[in-house]
Amino acid sequence: MRPLIFVCLLLLPALCEPLSLLQRAQRMFKPLPTRMDGNLPVPAPAQIDLGRRLFYEKQLSQNNTMSCNSCHDLRYGFGADGRPVSPGAVSGRGTRNAPSVYHAALHVSQFWDGRSPDVEDQARFPMLEKVEMGMPSLDEVESRLRSNPDYVRRFAEAYPGQTQPVTWKNAMKAIGAFERGLVTPAAFDRYLQGDETALDSSQLRGLEHFMRLGCAECHEGAALGGGQLRKLGSKQAFASEDRGRFQVTHSSADDGVFKVPSLRNVCETAPYYHNGRVQKLEEAVVLMGRHECGQQLTPQQVNELCDFLTSLTGQIPKEYVSAP
Repeated sequence: MRPLIFVCLLLLPALCEPLSLLQRAQRMFKPLPTRMDGNLPVPAPAQIDLGRRLFYEKQLSQNNTMSCNSCHDLRYGFGADGRPVSPGAVSGRGTRNAPSVYHAALHVSQFWDGRSPDVEDQARFPMLEKVEMGMPSLDEVESRLRSNPDYVRRFAEAYPGQTQPVTWKNAMKAIGAFERGLVTPAAFDRYLQGDETALDSSQLRGLEHFMRLGCAECHEGAALGGGQLRKLGSKQAFASEDRGRFQVTHSSADDGVFKVPSLRNVCETAPYYHNGRVQKLEEAVVLMGRHECGQQLTPQQVNELCDFLTSLTGQIPKEYVSAP
């Protein structure tokens, strides 16, 4: 018994030693996966290639002027378009900011109001929205694709053995298969994997603020967000005419509830918030500190938090996202 007590006494200091910043970060966050298929089977290359082509296909808009990439620019906008709200193919503008599609497959749901469960289901909505791509119906989507011999061949290669592979459901699956490869690993991922030199001293202080202030309670996981739907302004309400998820559920509990956005590549995807009303990252950080954390952040804290956020800017996989 005495030797056991002696060993326990020797281990006690190590057990009581506080966790390092890296260890605490590793408990809160995960490095990005190579692909975001989850429990789904890895798609065939022909499906991914078809999805890439469909993502850039302007024939999927009413007047052949707009593709998915028009509002989610993969090569130059980190999956966003830099505008508060985006114009439609025919007329008008949307009412919400177009978020980045990079890492969207990691999110608990799609759209600011969470109306769609995954990227495959999400892909059909913009095609049918009057102020987006403006297609009259999914039947018309199928008709246009079936009239194109190249697409007929590519659908058959992507979905062999099907009597009629050119369907809007297969089109959405292909777009989803492509989007699940939209991953931009960054310095923060190298840090989480154990490279403590990946972040500089200011970024590390910003990470400390990020965890201490409670930012990670909402912006968690590999995407640093996208995993929850929460009321905007938990400490101090935001003034907004947009009622968020209430417009989907019509439940008073969802009034003002929005999906927590991912912070991946956030330094490159201004403007911010669901309505794109904030142009500067520093202003967005100040507002979040006040409205979500109940804190008046100092200029130094804001600068260090923004420095940390630069560590989330990844590398665009240019070959993967190259236009057909």
